[in-house]
Amino acid sequence: MELCVSLIIFLVSLPAILAKDVGNANVVVDGTLAVAHVDNNFVCATLDWWNHEKCDYNHCPWGSASVLNLNLSHPLLAKSIQAFNHLRIRIGGSLQDQVLYGVGDLKYPCHPFRKQKGGLFGFSRGCLPMSRWDELNHFFSKTRAIVTFGLNALSGRHNKGGGVWVGDWDSSNTYDFINYTVSKGYQINSWELGNELCGKGVGASVGAEQYGKDLIKLKHIINPLYSNAHIKPALVGPGGFYDQKWFATLLQVSGSGIVNVVTQHIYNLGAGVDPKLMQKILDPFYLDHISGTFDNLAETVRQHGPWASIWVGESGGAYNSGGHNVSDTFVNSFWYLDQLGMSAKYNTAVYCRQSLIGGHYGLLNRTSYVPNPDYYSALLWHRLMGQSVLAVERNGAPHLRVYAHCSKGSVGITLLLINLSNQTDFTVNVKNVLEFDTATQSRNTRKGSYFIHGLKRSVSWIGKASDGPLHRKEYHLTPKDGNLRSKTMVLNEVPLEITKDGNIPELEPVLVPTNSPLSITSLSIKFVVLPHFEAPACG
Repeated sequence: MELCVSLIIFLVSLPAILAKDVGNANVVVDGTLAVAHVDNNFVCATLDWWNHEKCDYNHCPWGSASVLNLNLSHPLLAKSIQAFNHLRIRIGGSLQDQVLYGVGDLKYPCHPFRKQKGGLFGFSRGCLPMSRWDELNHFFSKTRAIVTFGLNALSGRHNKGGGVWVGDWDSSNTYDFINYTVSKGYQINSWELGNELCGKGVGASVGAEQYGKDLIKLKHIINPLYSNAHIKPALVGPGGFYDQKWFATLLQVSGSGIVNVVTQHIYNLGAGVDPKLMQKILDPFYLDHISGTFDNLAETVRQHGPWASIWVGESGGAYNSGGHNVSDTFVNSFWYLDQLGMSAKYNTAVYCRQSLIGGHYGLLNRTSYVPNPDYYSALLWHRLMGQSVLAVERNGAPHLRVYAHCSKGSVGITLLLINLSNQTDFTVNVKNVLEFDTATQSRNTRKGSYFIHGLKRSVSWIGKASDGPLHRKEYHLTPKDGNLRSKTMVLNEVPLEITKDGNIPELEPVLVPTNSPLSITSLSIKFVVLPHFEAPACG
């Protein structure tokens, strides 16, 4: 009877088995020289000012996730940050330029944000009481977070029409706020001026020349206030969408050494309500479109501000709070991890995810604080992918995305494999450029690719000999029950869930002999740590 049942199950499954394709992908990693570098704390998450009245597409997904009322005593919130051992957090967002600071000679009552007809983004001014700022800094100290704070850049200006704001920036309230912060000994890694005011702006805009002058003014506030500090906070800006002429003018006007970090925002998936959102996430050609923006910004900074590094200061994939039952599910990790890998290749030093909590794109569920799938993607990246980015070439197979970094905290390299195909499993043959002939390695002859010279002979990526069996570590990520919209990520066939004692689960790899084939199933993600890969750039 059991044999009959097994036979029936096999016959029913046979069409699906036969429908699956198996592709071969040849990948060459060049570990001789890093092509880019990222910050050791590359992964970053944001805390926003939006409150429960922020609604999009008949959903109000923010609840009590605002900087002003987030439950800082929830144990999962602290544990989720502590798991990173220094998570970079950016405080900012659309309401940032309406935030007053409840200190000094404040000319307005210190009230929270309220819905207001005719207000910017439909809200009134809001105020950060210093008692709340004290609570936040105690929390950041306890969780060892690295903090970037976004300052109000519209103070003192007026709207002359069409969303264009003019006039000098009134820095008095900001001065009092930073002075209070310094007097209390609070550790702020960087101060950012303004949110999405560059170019045409979002809701409001400020001219590049005026903005450059204001950044100089802010620098002249920061320097004396931190004159006795061992390390001065960085100055970050403009925190908005890339506009070549605007960004170039800003850097030219502000001049050398004023802006330490140039930040851009990325929402390349479009509106959160787009019914084709999942289709975009799984389309390699669509994902590639944004690479031009990364490249262009990098070139603008090289030409006009080579002293500055580049960050993605905010990126949620889909704007207007993200996509309901998409941005908080497994499928979003295809977009998210691809963004981390792609941006790193263009010397993006830091990538801030919108958001840590709140909206549909929160790394944590806004009511239970339980991690969504992208949280674990972020944590694995943070723990495995080092600062040096390596060049990768692969043959065809556009649905297989491959990124390589020096491993973090260990020898060798780590690969990130992302399989966007819904019908093809890939066997991945990893090669080391060091094993090719000298002529092949020559930078002067790289008009084509390494594949022009063929991959006929067997190539080993193992470097120095080692006693005992050699293994690689694999972290294979799949959705629970094969459902791409699952809110439970599965690691090596084990669902990632909060432990019985209320902790973030361990992220354990499987050890695989190095001489066994490397493969990745359709619609899945895999981190592969290759400790014996010889890579001089990782020395």
